[in-house]
Amino acid sequence: MSRMTEQAVTQATCSECESTNLVRDVINGESVCGDCGLVVQENLLDRGAEWKAFTAQEEQSRARAGAPTKYSHYDKGLSTVIRVDRDAFGRPLSAKTRHQMWRLRRWHIRSRVHASQSRNLSQAMNELQLLSDKLNIAPSIQEMAAVIYRKALNKDLVRGRNIAALVAGSLYVACRSAKIPRTLKEFAEVSLRDQKEIARAYRLIVYTLKMRMPIDNPIDYVTKIAEKAKISCDVEGRAIGIIRDARRKRGTIGKDPTGLAAAALYIASRIKKQKITQSRLAEVADITEVTIRNRTKDLMKNLNLSFN
Repeated sequence: MSRMTEQAVTQATCSECESTNLVRDVINGESVCGDCGLVVQENLLDRGAEWKAFTAQEEQSRARAGAPTKYSHYDKGLSTVIRVDRDAFGRPLSAKTRHQMWRLRRWHIRSRVHASQSRNLSQAMNELQLLSDKLNIAPSIQEMAAVIYRKALNKDLVRGRNIAALVAGSLYVACRSAKIPRTLKEFAEVSLRDQKEIARAYRLIVYTLKMRMPIDNPIDYVTKIAEKAKISCDVEGRAIGIIRDARRKRGTIGKDPTGLAAAALYIASRIKKQKITQSRLAEVADITEVTIRNRTKDLMKNLNLSFN
């Protein structure tokens, strides 16, 4: 093979010898095992540039495309910003020119958000960034939430409603769609909006945009609670098994996934002889001990379990 470049592969392995030494042939669009020669993948697309650059200046001069479009920016990241300290050749500006450029930049920024929809998007995307940072939401989910909010804005759902609540509702819809275990209470705490208000915004978005939400999986909450409470993998694995057995017997229908996950962890800890109190699980899962006791009784009755 003529032009071959080694590429770091973290998940793909050779199906023949299980080697991770994969070499990518950029000419033929193939991924080949460097040990046994098996063609692991073919018809690969090279998304890189077709030109070469050996210096940063060459790369900048030959690049014909900018950064990708980001829906989480109110202008999708397509607008430009006026520099205030240097000219086009990189030379520093005088104090008088810097002051003029600063004023010009300020009015340039103001002029971009003069329309009501632009102002709404600017405020909403700032709120979305704030919520995503507080909840540690991945950028991909943030982008999904931005698209959902833009659709809601185009449907005129924002008129007469609180922007922060609709942003929180959009982000909650994105998390539900991606099966990320987040509760409405978490969104209410970080957005400083009432939980019922966010729930109404969530239902409005789902109904108007005709979206189908996947059912929350209690297993996702088992992992989340176990990680927060520093519960051993042995107990976590047993709790996941309990949830799966209960789902096969349809014992999880109509039950809160957080309560089921906490109850399964409590039962698993008792079975594995590890001391984890209901109060500790209730604190971590942000539910009451009564909920854990009720769900524990339901699971034990459904699966014919006992602590004896």
